[in-house]
Amino acid sequence: MAFKMETRYAHSPEDIAHYDTEKMRQEFLMEKIFNPGDILLTYTYNDRMIFGGVTPTTEPLEIKLSKELGVDYFLQRRELGFINIGGSGSIMIDGEKDNIVTHDGYYISKGTKELKFASADANNPAKFYVVSTPAHKTYPNKKLPFANALQKTLGDQEHMNKRTIYKYIDASQMDTCQLQMGYTVLESGSSWNTMPAHTHARRMEAYMYCEFSNPDTRVVHIMGKPDATKHLFLEPEQAVVNPSWSIHCGVGTTNYAFIWAMCGENQTYDDMDEIPMHELR
Repeated sequence: MAFKMETRYAHSPEDIAHYDTEKMRQEFLMEKIFNPGDILLTYTYNDRMIFGGVTPTTEPLEIKLSKELGVDYFLQRRELGFINIGGSGSIMIDGEKDNIVTHDGYYISKGTKELKFASADANNPAKFYVVSTPAHKTYPNKKLPFANALQKTLGDQEHMNKRTIYKYIDASQMDTCQLQMGYTVLESGSSWNTMPAHTHARRMEAYMYCEFSNPDTRVVHIMGKPDATKHLFLEPEQAVVNPSWSIHCGVGTTNYAFIWAMCGENQTYDDMDEIPMHELR
């Protein structure tokens, strides 16, 4: 089992104005999220979010972070959420086991000491996309089955952005310290997400693009200040960090899905500042 956690630092708009394509990719793109038998994480200084992939095969995997975070155990001062985009698996939370099927999620509270991830079939492993944020209070653990996720349909085919947003960890249905998390699926014939673009200065966001219809599909993720945009080409199961001052929208060569996660000082989902189309550059 390989465990790897990379660090990404915070940046100002003035910083990225001087970045070329390779530098943008180094600073904001997570090229590998899932690898069988491994835990691959990223620690971003943007609101101290940790995110990445846990892909167990023949043996359960446990995230062990203590010295790196200045704590006795990983979730001593953090909360965690995950969504599984792989095969069936299970989660062991302080000795209690719960089965997880494809697209199920979970909220795990601050103070949880044991958290072990397992797959039902090593040849079709679960792919747990995990996100952890600092926490100040303990809220109940909660299983979040895909069948129970809050659904919100947005967009239309005329604008090529018809999509369904599945809210898993959302302030309208449960309490958390700051973590929000969900899964968005674009319909066939749609390619744009989150357009018109917006920013939300009171929280940052990370996107993990997945479930492309074929391996040659690509998503162009657009970020940066509205009047000075940058772009990244993403392959399947790659992720990108968006600072709170940055727009975050994307367009694909066909339809796709993505998992979004947010944290910051405001949990109001609609707290955003929409950017008029004529201001984009």
